[in-house]
Order: sequence, then C-alpha cells, then structure tokens
Amino acid sequence: MIMLDRTKNLSEHFTLGELTKTSFKTEDNNDPPLEAVENLITLCENWLEELRYLYNVLYVLRPSEDYFTSRDVEPLIINQGFRSYQVMLRMKEAGLNPSETSNHMKGCAVDIRCMGIEHALRMMTILIDMADTNKRDFDELFLERRDTVYWLHFAARPKDNRRKIGFILM
Repeated sequence: MIMLDRTKNLSEHFTLGELTKTSFKTEDNNDPPLEAVENLITLCENWLEELRYLYNVLYVLRPSEDYFTSRDVEPLIINQGFRSYQVMLRMKEAGLNPSETSNHMKGCAVDIRCMGIEHALRMMTILIDMADTNKRDFDELFLERRDTVYWLHFAARPKDNRRKIGFILM
C-alpha cells in the first residue's frame, strides 16, 4: 500500500488530510484511491475555494479589507470528505446510517461545518448562485442538523449530477 502525504494541498486552502480525516479507525486508514483524490481536487478547486472566498467577501470582511491580506478571513471547515468502504462499515456499527452508494465514497462530497442555521443558509445560497452563474451543476446540497449541530452536505460529480436540494433535520 502506498503511503499518502496527508499534508499535500489539493488546492490553495485544503489538504488531503482535511478531506480524509475520520474518527473511525480502519485498516485502510481511510486512504482514497487515485480517482477519489482527483475528484477531491476538482471539488476543492471548482467549488470550495470559491465558496470560501465569496462567503468571506460577502459576510466577514469589511469593505476596506482585502481577502488576500486580511487576518479576519474565516476558514471553511470540513467535517468529512472522502469515506472509505471500511469507514462506512464502522459508521454502521456505531449506529449511524451512511449510504453504501454515498458520493463521499467516490471523493465527490464534503460535509461543511456551520455555525448555525443562518451560516448554513448563506453558504447554501452562495453554492446555488455559483452553480447558476457559472453554468455548472452539483449533485446534492443538503442542510443537515442533528440536535443543535448544523452542517452542509455538498456533492458534485464528474457527470450525471442531479441538483438535489433538501433539508435533513433530526
């Protein structure tokens, strides 16, 4: 097995380690195959970098501040990106209900941490606007909540995107 360099940048602000972290220990170390790494790179370069930039310009920085030099820029925090088959099995053992056909398992999905409903809705709006403005499509955009914790599940596949939007509130 090839050891992956988890410090490797997939794009300017996102590393392989960020997009493969998991709290479930497995023999495969949640190592993605090359195709999944390529999908993660595409997701970071085509969606996450722009989401991070637009969120900060629209909602965080003052008009006089520059995105590229400001110390006030907020990062985009990924709760989960790639998920191996072994991780999916461990999640099932823990009583969670992951899909066996999840976009996470192909490196096409991320769960983005949100600091409440307003934060999540703003990011959802930006992602939908990005898709419309740039004439590119995504597969899934779900605002999810469990108790008081919010996150966005966002997926974009190389082809056959369905543009599914929804709310999953538990």
